Amino acid sequence: MAASSDTMLKKPHVGKKRKPPTRYWERTEEDGKNDGKKQKEGDNNEQTPQQNNTRTKKGGKRGGKRGGAGKKVISGKSDPFPGSAPVPEEKLKKFRRGVKGELPPRPQYKLRDVVIRSEAASDLAQKQNARYDLMLPEDAGFLEGDEDEDTCTISQDDIVDAVDITAGAKYFNLTLSQFGPYRLDYSKTGRHLLLGGRRGHVTCLDWQSKQLMCEMNVMETVNDVKWLHSEALFAVAQKKWLYIYDNKGIELHCIRKFNDVLRMQFLPYHFLLATASATGFLQYLDVSVGKEVVAICTKAGRLDVMAHNPHNAIIHLGHSNGTVTLWTPNQREPLVKMLCHQGGVRSVAVDKTGTYMVTSGMDKKLKVYDIRAYRPLQSYFLPAGASCLSLSQRGLLSAATGDIVQVYRDVWGIPVTKPYMAHRAKGSVWGVHFCPFEDVLGVGHGEGFTSMVVPGAGEPNFDGLDANPYRSAKQRQEWEVKALLEKIQPELIGLDPSQLSQVDHSTWEQRHEDRVQVLGFDPLAKEKFTPRLKTKGRSSSGKVEKRKKQVAHEDQRDVIRQTVEDRMKIDKERKEKEKKKAAAAGQKSALDRFRK
Repeated sequence: MAASSDTMLKKPHVGKKRKPPTRYWERTEEDGKNDGKKQKEGDNNEQTPQQNNTRTKKGGKRGGKRGGAGKKVISGKSDPFPGSAPVPEEKLKKFRRGVKGELPPRPQYKLRDVVIRSEAASDLAQKQNARYDLMLPEDAGFLEGDEDEDTCTISQDDIVDAVDITAGAKYFNLTLSQFGPYRLDYSKTGRHLLLGGRRGHVTCLDWQSKQLMCEMNVMETVNDVKWLHSEALFAVAQKKWLYIYDNKGIELHCIRKFNDVLRMQFLPYHFLLATASATGFLQYLDVSVGKEVVAICTKAGRLDVMAHNPHNAIIHLGHSNGTVTLWTPNQREPLVKMLCHQGGVRSVAVDKTGTYMVTSGMDKKLKVYDIRAYRPLQSYFLPAGASCLSLSQRGLLSAATGDIVQVYRDVWGIPVTKPYMAHRAKGSVWGVHFCPFEDVLGVGHGEGFTSMVVPGAGEPNFDGLDANPYRSAKQRQEWEVKALLEKIQPELIGLDPSQLSQVDHSTWEQRHEDRVQVLGFDPLAKEKFTPRLKTKGRSSSGKVEKRKKQVAHEDQRDVIRQTVEDRMKIDKERKEKEKKKAAAAGQKSALDRFRK
């Protein structure tokens, strides 16, 4: 017994107080050498049974998982930065998907579980997008001048001399004086350019590699050109009808229902081509099936000013009386009608977020509107007015006046006193368009086409699943199939796209009224009583009328019951009021003693 007690006293039951682990940035070279010696000595020593037990519990796998702040792994070192890296709140706000709604009550447990899972997936997608946004390679920049130097005085030649060869090659001129002036359009990926001359010249090319895809002359007036869902098809609004061509210049369709088309806009997520004609008709063509969706008579005369809102796919039309109207294929009347100018509207542009609209009119004014509240934010006076407007992905505004193209920055914020950049074209400008994902502004004029370098115009990072400028032919085909499967129906176009995710709380009566209005009759209405045909003279006209009178009161039974209930309710309320008045009159007060 004594020997065993001595041995127990020799073994201390309390271990030595260990020092807290030092961080890797606090260690010196000598500490690192000592750690290496300790590790070699520890490898020669036998493992304790506790360590063996922990290894057997973990399944005998080598290495360990990253532990928390106080946990250690098999290697014996603690993680200096435990857990996942924090995400900045600003990045989370950028990818936030609306406001979370209230959960359904507990009895609806299935719907509650579905909502909880969808919100968890939305939160995970928001965090992952914010994390990947930190790794994006490109940043947006702007043109900055030297001290006391205005950026609008910097010419395109000065910019080309200062930038690298690749960026400098984006500034070029195409001299096409024979068939001008030109309208232009860039594809959704920003890699292909489509030009249409007033005198019939149509060409499309890969403007970055300067590779010509097709060139032709349609031998009649060309009013507008527009790329469709990909760079394989484009539409040309010619003098009489609308034509569809492929990128080899082969005519695929001649749509004679669309005549005298002046302007076109394409809705990429709906596969709809919206056209405005000289006869005052707004028409929608579904390019996936080749059918006309709707033709709306605007009753506003010639339509030569058109723009579309990328956020909600609403079409904006400018009219000669100074108004701008907002249209959807679901209604025959305009959703909104705004009086913007005292003269006719010359051009309209809407930013990609669907928040701001910029208009220019014959009154030589350029106005910025907040579409959410339908009120003007800023108003600028231009000496000669602006004939063409275009907004870039980063919010730069280009305004063409005669042969001068001016670019403005932050027009809806602080009032702008001078342009950000300016350039004089070789002829009168007929169309301007910013290239997606590039700091390039295309200008179509009477002498051909000019590609300007505008620093800070394009979005620096693109979504490869939506618009990939470097995709191959196979990737384009796969994207086209997926886009067709995800096509949005025209019935879902509205002013507020967020309403699609909300629950419809309309009552049964409201839904029934809408159904009656759509069908033109009440499907739940009772059929009128028709007497059954009887034999042996019992179906004479007199007896039939007698039978009709016997059941005539049954149709009015519900109405009579409702009127009786309403009358009883009114009588009951009147009696209660009389009782209250009598009770108030029966109460005694201190002033009753003075009454005679």
